[in-house]
Amino acid sequence: MPFSIFNVVIAIAVALLLVRIGLKMLAGFARPVPTPPDPGELRKVRLTYECSLCSTTVRMTMANDEVPEPPRHCMEDMDLITSLDDI
Repeated sequence: MPFSIFNVVIAIAVALLLVRIGLKMLAGFARPVPTPPDPGELRKVRLTYECSLCSTTVRMTMANDEVPEPPRHCMEDMDLITSLDDI
């Protein structure tokens, strides 16, 4: 026998594993986009600000708005470094 039963069982197990992984990936693409959070709830952002006086850099990761008010440092508003196209 050129193919033993062991080889056939391994081949079937690998095929089932690949099918299962493929179906999970396709199911991930089929999920709808989540609704935006209610106003006042924190949402994920990725903004970088820099102080114009002392060059301190701050990364903001959570905010209550997509483009929140800039933080203050050295008694001045910080400058947004992140491009608004990246938001």
